[in-house]
Amino acid sequence: MESLYREGNDHDERQLQELALLSYGQFKHVLSEENWEKLRSHLSSGNLFRDLLKTSKSFVCEKGNQVIGMAFFVPKGNPTEIFQADWSYLRMVGVNPEYSGYGIGRQLTQHCIDFARTTKEKTIALHTSEFMNAARHIYEGLGFEQAGELAPRYGKRYWLYKFEL
Repeated sequence: MESLYREGNDHDERQLQELALLSYGQFKHVLSEENWEKLRSHLSSGNLFRDLLKTSKSFVCEKGNQVIGMAFFVPKGNPTEIFQADWSYLRMVGVNPEYSGYGIGRQLTQHCIDFARTTKEKTIALHTSEFMNAARHIYEGLGFEQAGELAPRYGKRYWLYKFEL
């Protein structure tokens, strides 16, 4: 499959939001209706991708003019209730389900790791859920290690993963 990996930009915002709904929508059947609606609402928020594009380095995979994969690398200095201030972290790694199995998620995650090395980050973290087994396999294969269990989200178990550079 011929595809292009590049940095994402403001012009991609609409496609990123559509991709998030598509890629995370494949998990609708494992969530309660109420929890799917919470997740869908979060992904549909007008500010989510605008804010991510401002605070992070985004990487996308494109086929033709269509964004089919995405990952956001947030540098240290952007703490949350999950991520410490001295950690960088990954957000919203997603792939169009039609292109699952082509290594796109793995390649986008590797772009984030490579970028972290060039910017002298020490720790990359991420969180993922029990229903995202393919993602967990990718992260573990790239060297991320489970660092602990988080409070449930959307009625499901979540874990914190870290990668020390």
